[in-house]
Amino acid sequence: MAASGAVAVDGGDDKGGVRAALGGLTTRGRSFLAAGIAAAVCAYVLGQGDLLRVGLLLAVLPLVSVTVLYRTRYRVTGTRRLSPSRVPAGSEARVHLRMDNVSRLPTGLLMLQDRVPYVLGPRPRFVLDRVEAGGRREVSYRVRSDLRGRYPLGPLQLRLSDPFGMCELTRSFSAYDTLVVIPRTEPLPPVPLAGESSGYGEGRQRSLALAGDDDVIPRGYRYGDDLRRVHWRSTARYGELMVRREEQPQRARCTVLLDTRAAAYRGTGPDSAFEWAVSGAASALVHMLERGFAVRLLTDSGNAVPGEGEGGFAATQAAADAAGLMMDTLAEIEHSDGGGLSRAHDVLRGGGEGLLIAFLGDLDEEQTGMAARMRERSGGAVAFVLDSAAWVSGESPATREAAERRLRLLREAGWTVVPVRPGARLADLWQLAGRHGAVAGSGAAAGPAGFGGRS
Repeated sequence: MAASGAVAVDGGDDKGGVRAALGGLTTRGRSFLAAGIAAAVCAYVLGQGDLLRVGLLLAVLPLVSVTVLYRTRYRVTGTRRLSPSRVPAGSEARVHLRMDNVSRLPTGLLMLQDRVPYVLGPRPRFVLDRVEAGGRREVSYRVRSDLRGRYPLGPLQLRLSDPFGMCELTRSFSAYDTLVVIPRTEPLPPVPLAGESSGYGEGRQRSLALAGDDDVIPRGYRYGDDLRRVHWRSTARYGELMVRREEQPQRARCTVLLDTRAAAYRGTGPDSAFEWAVSGAASALVHMLERGFAVRLLTDSGNAVPGEGEGGFAATQAAADAAGLMMDTLAEIEHSDGGGLSRAHDVLRGGGEGLLIAFLGDLDEEQTGMAARMRERSGGAVAFVLDSAAWVSGESPATREAAERRLRLLREAGWTVVPVRPGARLADLWQLAGRHGAVAGSGAAAGPAGFGGRS
């Protein structure tokens, strides 16, 4: 949930001055003023005193309404609350508005309006009757978007009106909130994939359960150490009591690579291949975090999220915080400026990256070779390859043959390759990748508990 700060609105303190107040005359008020002036002019020309009094009454009434409304001094505070503030695409969020009259006088008729982007739906408007001194009114509305992104809500606007409907003045609050529409996620089954193991041992990458460097050499005895850990050979060698250092538990790592190259995807909209890839990456991130992996999001441009912890992995953050940070990134992610997968390859070149899960678009010969080299430094690699041509207008036999040849090159490099066709469910493809990965990774340890079990 998110709440906007309360902002006071003073009906008698408008920077626009009297000119702005006169600009708030309604059609009825302008008609009365024009009729009054016309009647006064006719009365003067014709010498009709009664008509002059009628004209003055018609002209003065809207002016009095403007003066009274402009001089009205009451204060109103507004608060906005989003429930929730982060919502998947296609789902609804509810916006709660609360108005408090903090002045000593009751208000007149108020019209409350909130500014929302067009993609979230129509602009909500509410009419609030007289609010007593110290009173409160609460209203709510729903917003929904099929397009991911960050959307500002607000500021709130109050429209003040006089009892005769002659004048309306608008006051705006300054606070606004942001609704984050994240990609749709799909629950994935636990399946065995070839990757980095979890537990204790001599793994390639270890993460400390306690502070300190990774211990591989016996150290000197310290008060309180268990005598059962005494390393007698080292004790005899160094002439002082030495103990074995505790092996540290290995933390399984996973990198989710999202290909955002504009040349790799065709079509636009919520049902396009690119949006499927973004949604698939979001689902994989959430799934791996729930299974206890240290996860990071990597794009073809070389940008890693969250970028904290050792090697950029979300190892020191709570799973919920890490997931929220990466989901916020995916909510706004767009096509990159091109340049291929070389920058992502440079990030992965450090080695010891654990499991690599990639969502790739169309690959040419050069990018296929680059992706094949990424596999060399990973404990296991799964590629979901989208044939975006099939998502738009189908494909020719020649195109299909070239795509199959590139997929074969990835398989020969050690990737578990899963082609993605239009309308495919990621959960089904995930199970397929698990069956292929279990065979390709026979002899490699599975991931943490819950991930290595069969569905």
